[in-house]
Amino acid sequence: MGEVLLSKLSTELADIDGEIEQIDNKIGELRRKKTQLVQKKQAIERKIELKTHEDSDVVVDRWDRDGFSWSDEANKILKDRFHLESFRPLQRAAINAVMSKEDAVVILSTGGGKSLCYQLPALLTKGLTLVVSPLISLVEDQILQLRKLNIDASCLNASTSKEETKRVEDAITNKDSQFRLLYVTPEKLAKSKRMMNKLEKSLSVGFLKLIAIDEVHCCSQWGHDFRTDYAFLNVLKRQFKGVPILGLTATATSNVLDDVKDMLGIQAALVFRAGFNRSNLKYEVISKKSSDEECAEEIAHVINTQFSGQTGIVYCLSRNDCEKMATLLKTKGIRAKHYHAYMEPSEKSSSHQNWISGKIQVIVATVAFGMGIDKPDVRFVIHHTIPKSIENYYQESGRAGRDGLPATCILYFKLSDVFKQSSMVQQDRTGLSNLYNIVRYASDSSTCRRVKMAEHFEEAWEPSWCQKQCDVCQRATSSELKSTDVSKETKIAVQIIEDNLNAVKDGSGRITGNKLLDLLSKKLAGSRNRVFCEKLILFLLLESYLQEDFHYTVYSVISYVVVGSKWSVYKGGEILMPLYSNELGLSETKSRKRKAGSSSNEKRVEAEDDEVVFLDD
Repeated sequence: MGEVLLSKLSTELADIDGEIEQIDNKIGELRRKKTQLVQKKQAIERKIELKTHEDSDVVVDRWDRDGFSWSDEANKILKDRFHLESFRPLQRAAINAVMSKEDAVVILSTGGGKSLCYQLPALLTKGLTLVVSPLISLVEDQILQLRKLNIDASCLNASTSKEETKRVEDAITNKDSQFRLLYVTPEKLAKSKRMMNKLEKSLSVGFLKLIAIDEVHCCSQWGHDFRTDYAFLNVLKRQFKGVPILGLTATATSNVLDDVKDMLGIQAALVFRAGFNRSNLKYEVISKKSSDEECAEEIAHVINTQFSGQTGIVYCLSRNDCEKMATLLKTKGIRAKHYHAYMEPSEKSSSHQNWISGKIQVIVATVAFGMGIDKPDVRFVIHHTIPKSIENYYQESGRAGRDGLPATCILYFKLSDVFKQSSMVQQDRTGLSNLYNIVRYASDSSTCRRVKMAEHFEEAWEPSWCQKQCDVCQRATSSELKSTDVSKETKIAVQIIEDNLNAVKDGSGRITGNKLLDLLSKKLAGSRNRVFCEKLILFLLLESYLQEDFHYTVYSVISYVVVGSKWSVYKGGEILMPLYSNELGLSETKSRKRKAGSSSNEKRVEAEDDEVVFLDD
């Protein structure tokens, strides 16, 4: 009786999983449709407004316009102090909003000019703008640039001298001070009662005018870079009443945005969001060579042949990778220098400045090089390892082509790097889901790269709009995408996992993803190649036929691969994996058989192939 009930429940669960999968597919389609309708609605509303005011010179848009009492002075400061001819998209709207004492969140791509949204108001208000930023390197760079413009700005952190600390504290509590921008980390605010006390005094004398929070997505636990000290920032709206809050980020989904507004207590904040697309950037994903040496050789070749003499960034996962890659690039005649968090401050500063000035062609860095510095002529950004989220990739690759000229973003991708990253992010609330999203982006060879990004950022995008500015759209191929049944290969993968698990009496015979790839490649050697096996394991992970299981050791976290929830209720039938004909991974012998075979003997050849698949080692 119990077995019948379990069987019935398993069948019901499998049906539910099937329905969920169908719903997930429909959700993507509905999101795109919704965005298209919203954009169409806004366009119609704008036409109606324009028609209503066709006899008036009044600009319809409420914020992105001149005509405010401060507009003339803002335009003068833009040209005379910042030496810029015009505002970039959304900058003027954000400035007008905070000058009107409205809270606002600005979502602008990397290089979109977010810093001007709070730097210019600091001069307009003739008071203090507090800037909360997690990136000390970015802060130092901005202060250097501001001082060149004769704008008094400083930061307070652990390395600030006592003399500078006293100067700043005196300045921010003096309403007649010429001091304009104070940069602090969220940790500084959270841990320094003295700092909060000085800011309260600044408000009481009427000097504190604006609070800007950079990388505001870090406030959200749903974001890709949540930081616990950002949670302290929820006191700002209550503590500094009447002071507008301006949040700035390059990336934020609607869930993250809602969470940020709620956490900061600015639910009514205006939102200024630019489109995700940067038309001058070309996106490519390249299959990564099996050995580090081969991959490094290929990157050096790409730089020498495609970007000779041009400036770029190579992002690596670890400091050892950075140093190794920089060394190899130098042996190939490339002026390269590594950059990571474990370097001495003076050495990091030297690498940074030499790269800015052009003495160094390529900076090889970890994400510690996240300063978003104003270097417009970066012609390429290469990721040696897959980043931990689409947001991270978008921000890091977005440091290319800030001058609007063509630039290239290349992502090297292989299965083993997924397990390296998953072991590092698995403790984060959304770490694995964020990682798997970028894995979907990288492993999908049939969908426009911009379409994948647009889906993530909840924007509508048609492949034709890409203008062949990604490898998928540019690739001219006659290969046809087909849904290929991989149920037999999947059974072999599962059998390998179970055999290893049962090989040890206590059931501790767990298997890593890399070991599974080795054994599966050996098992299928007569019919499928290693590249196919790698794509299969990725597909099964993303579709929950397999899943990662993490175990802690004294020194590290190890990712093992186990049977997933979908396989547990699998009752047979096809498992369809989308593949191009050139991705089937057929052996040369098998490929020749298929080409030689006519439609009349097709089934016989397939039967022979199946026998090959199930051969024992």
